[in-house]
Amino acid sequence: MRICMIGTGYVGLVTGACLAEIGNDVWCVDVDGSKIEALRGGRIPIYEPGLDVIVGRNVEQGRLRFTTDLKEALDESLFVIIAVGTPPDSCGGADLSCVFSVARTVGELMDGYRLVVAKSTVPVGTTEKIKETIREALEGRNRGDIGFDVAFCPEFLKEGSAVEDFMRPDRVICGTETERAAGLLRELFSFFTFREDRMLFMSIPSAELTKYASNAMLATRISFMNELARFCEKTGADITQIRRGMGVSARPSSTPGSATAAPVSLKTSRPLSTPAGRRARPFPSLRPSKPSIAGSGAGFSTRSAATTTEIWPAGPSLSGG
Repeated sequence: MRICMIGTGYVGLVTGACLAEIGNDVWCVDVDGSKIEALRGGRIPIYEPGLDVIVGRNVEQGRLRFTTDLKEALDESLFVIIAVGTPPDSCGGADLSCVFSVARTVGELMDGYRLVVAKSTVPVGTTEKIKETIREALEGRNRGDIGFDVAFCPEFLKEGSAVEDFMRPDRVICGTETERAAGLLRELFSFFTFREDRMLFMSIPSAELTKYASNAMLATRISFMNELARFCEKTGADITQIRRGMGVSARPSSTPGSATAAPVSLKTSRPLSTPAGRRARPFPSLRPSKPSIAGSGAGFSTRSAATTTEIWPAGPSLSGG
C-alpha cells in the first residue's frame, strides 16, 4: 500500500518508518526543508532506539522517502495520515491550524478516493471538521464528485520504546464512519495484530475521546501513586511492593456494569486518611462528591449512563470535622 505521511515529528516519523518496515511504500512530507534533507542523509532528529536502523534500511530499499512536495507524496497514495503538531495555543487549548491547513491542501490536490486518517492528538469533533474542510476544498474546485473517508487512529507511543510500542501494540484504536474505511484500516494494521486481534473499532468521537481519556487516566494514576509514595514514607510501607500488588487486580474490567460489582467499604478504605487511628491529611484525590444521581447522599462515586456506584460511602468528613 502507498501511504502519504504528513508530518515527520515524533509520531509521524516513527509511524512512517514502521509502516515501511512491514512492506508499505511510505512518503513522509514536511514543510521543513532542512529536516527533510537531514532525513534523506540518514540523520534522525530524535533519539529512539532502533529507529535509525529502520529508517536507513527502508530508505536504502526504496520503501521510505522524504519530500517537501505534498502533491508528489499524495499522488497514487491510498492513505493520507495527518501527524502534524497540535501545540497549546494562547488559551491553553490545542492549536489546530496546521491540521486544518493540511486538510485544506489535501482537498485542493487529491484526484481520487483517499482515506484521510488523523493521528494527531485533537479535541473531540476535529476529525469531523477535517472532513468538512476537505469537502469545501473539493467543492471549491467543482470536484465534489471525488469520494473520500476520514478516520481517527490515536497513537499510544512512549518515548524510549516508541518503535516497540508501534510494532507490538497493546491495542489499535480505529474511529471510522464507513465499512470501507474500517476494512482498509484492518488491512493496513493486520500485521501488528495477527497473533491476537487487538483492533478496536468505534465511532470517531469515541476514538478521539479515548485518546484524551487515556492520557487523563495515566496522569491520574501517576498522581495517585505519587501521593501513595509519600504516604508510604510516613508509614514505612514499600511503594514498589504495593504497586506490584495493585497491578495484579483485574478490576475494573471491561464488562458493562462491572464497576458496580464490589463497592469499596469505608472500613477498608478509610485507613488511607487515618492510619492506625491517627489523624492524617487525606489524599487530595479522595474528596466527597456531590450527591449522586441515585440520591444516596455525599460520597465518592463513579457514574455511567445507567448506574451510580459508591466508591466511598457517605460519612463524616475525611479531615475529621
